[in-house]
Amino acid sequence: MRIAMLAPIAWRTPPRHYGPWESIVSLLTEGLLAKGVEVTLFATADSITAGTLQAVCKSGYEEDEHADPKVMECLHISELFEHSEQFDLIHNHFDFLPLTYSSLVATPMVTTIHGFSSPRILPVYKKYNGQTYYVAISKADRSPELDYIATIHHGIDLDEFNFNAKPDNYLLFFGRIHPDKGAKEAIEIAMGAGRKLIMAGPIQDENYYEREVEPHLDKNGISYVGSVGSKKRDELLRNAQTLLHPINFNEPFGLSVVEAMACGTPVIAFNRGSMPELIRDGLNGYLVNTVNAAIAAIEKIAVIDRLACRRFVEENFSTERMVNDYLQVYTQILASTRRENHRPWGFYEILSDRADHKVKRIVVYPGKRLSLQRHQHRDEHWYIVAGEALMTLDNQQLQLHQGDSIDIPRRTVHRIENTTEADMTFIEVQSGDYFGEDDIERLEDDFGRVEKNP
Repeated sequence: MRIAMLAPIAWRTPPRHYGPWESIVSLLTEGLLAKGVEVTLFATADSITAGTLQAVCKSGYEEDEHADPKVMECLHISELFEHSEQFDLIHNHFDFLPLTYSSLVATPMVTTIHGFSSPRILPVYKKYNGQTYYVAISKADRSPELDYIATIHHGIDLDEFNFNAKPDNYLLFFGRIHPDKGAKEAIEIAMGAGRKLIMAGPIQDENYYEREVEPHLDKNGISYVGSVGSKKRDELLRNAQTLLHPINFNEPFGLSVVEAMACGTPVIAFNRGSMPELIRDGLNGYLVNTVNAAIAAIEKIAVIDRLACRRFVEENFSTERMVNDYLQVYTQILASTRRENHRPWGFYEILSDRADHKVKRIVVYPGKRLSLQRHQHRDEHWYIVAGEALMTLDNQQLQLHQGDSIDIPRRTVHRIENTTEADMTFIEVQSGDYFGEDDIERLEDDFGRVEKNP
């Protein structure tokens, strides 16, 4: 299984600080690689992966003030689709724009919808509904106008979040400084409860920050520490008595909610969007509807078992569970969209198919080889277009390089192998009186395709 993983390019994958979509892409990519899946990550050039990284953009456009986001997006997305034939499946995490390429290629595509930024983007999803596959990240975020192959909650790397049974006596707001996330309401809750509040996250609305947040800083125990990396994030989350999540929109998921609970920190959240899917009222936090209700919930937060918070995440939101869920989706898609031109060793395309000849362009993956075979009804001529090949021809072995060619008369035992770390491409010209696949007599095969004589 060869997966092309299309990451967003606002930030590096994985992100240094903020970047929830990039974070999920990284966790999924590395989790798949650990299970032996071949993954090529299409992301920024400074991204980090144990797999193959393919990039045309040096860094994220949010990290480069000279970058033009639209230009970078066009270069990034086209880079993947220009190489789409090399993959069994494309996994799109780039929102709606890549859908507009999907009908131009044969490779099936699944899109994880990380939320709808606006109802105005829905027409694109509706146009390609039924032609591609959609995964929702929560039941709450499913559109009744779309069909979904699955709902898969995000997972997190539990090793990055340390459990703490004895927290400090402060409240925490961890998220974008934006009206949607309720930074203003978090301050009102803290002040109403007479509690210290630490705020962390990127400022996405400067006017909102200057109007609703900045005037309160360093007063009444309210402080802002900026956007933080993974080490500081763990420290803030595990030492907080509770995470305040007073959202003003129907949030599709809420990674910080799960991350806090992984540290044992319960969450008080406004009951909107996916929050009922993440929070069990009274078990790992409280679901409320108003600032006053949140203030009242703080008074009973101490009754929450912090170990129960951690166990809930271990059971429901691990990376392992997320990866396994996506593997099931991949298997289901590939079973229903099996491409005859793809093989375990690579793929081919037919360039010409006439009564007296057939021409194929064949790509062999690194370290793979075709079966040891012979034909009874056709002769073949192979020309190496790119890469190097080890050729078996009856009892001899030959090393072929780009530009080399070789004739294979009918009934000659032959095999071609790619011993390099890059794809190898050759042109196969068949001539004779029959070109059917049943003229392939396999003598040895790495993929169990040799027919045993009765």
